[in-house]
Amino acid sequence: MPEIKKIATRESYGKALAELGAKYDNLVVLDADLAGATKTDTFMKVFPERHIDCGIAEANMTGIGAGLAAAGKVPFISTFAMFAAGRSFEQVRNSIGYPHLNVKIGATHAGISVGEDGASHQCNEDIALMRVIPGMTVINPSDDIEAKAAVEAAYHHEGPVYLRFGRLAVPVINDNPDYKFELGKGIVLREGKDLTIIATGLEVYESLVAAEKLAAEGIEARVINIHTIKPLDEELIIKAAKETGKIVTVEEHSVIGGLGSAVCDCLAANVPTKVLKIGINDVFGESGPAKELLAKYGLDAEGIYKKIKDFLA
Repeated sequence: MPEIKKIATRESYGKALAELGAKYDNLVVLDADLAGATKTDTFMKVFPERHIDCGIAEANMTGIGAGLAAAGKVPFISTFAMFAAGRSFEQVRNSIGYPHLNVKIGATHAGISVGEDGASHQCNEDIALMRVIPGMTVINPSDDIEAKAAVEAAYHHEGPVYLRFGRLAVPVINDNPDYKFELGKGIVLREGKDLTIIATGLEVYESLVAAEKLAAEGIEARVINIHTIKPLDEELIIKAAKETGKIVTVEEHSVIGGLGSAVCDCLAANVPTKVLKIGINDVFGESGPAKELLAKYGLDAEGIYKKIKDFLA
């Protein structure tokens, strides 16, 4: 079999910024002493006059981004998810969310797949934190192609956007001519009648592999990629619940407040359905190789497969 192409979505973020920078001279990029890690240095090398390194001062960077947006620029502020959503939460809420400014937050190194950096840097709470801010759009792309499309969609969207990217290189799954990115619209990647797996980010690929393992046993799982967690594609989720009866959500994030919670809110209000939430179960992470951590916490294809089997039993 041919080797699967793998690219980290943080790499895609940097490349997309550089490409968009050539088209739009009002696009500016800020980072907090992490240009090499967030890959905003790709933009910096081409447009140094539109790149601002704010130093290790994420809250200050957030305020500068708000000011630039108020002056008519489209700023992308960039740092690790732990700092973008965690350390700078008050500034994001009050300086960007409250006045509904046109700031884009590029949060890299999200989730447990940060790996060896350990629990202090493994942000498994960011989707929950950003979801709760009124008017904030929350996007978690599944691969390189989707990440680039998401960055461009964020640029064109009027209002604050939180973009979640990963450190780990992940398989490219959307390299087909029919792929179309649309804010707030999920994508059915696999049809099935026995249950629906709703996944986001790097868990989309793992869920597709898990679905193939289930299919080998005669269990047909529908797989939906939810790249936009807010606004949520409620119509697609309700349709899946009605047609398949059972829902499984999969995310590299806490099971509290993330994709699973958003899906459960939707279903409870519209079509009460049995749901299994797969994610980080109210614990902090730990230091270790990313792939080993995903396996330990049941977030690889094998773990997802086993949990679904237990759920169906």
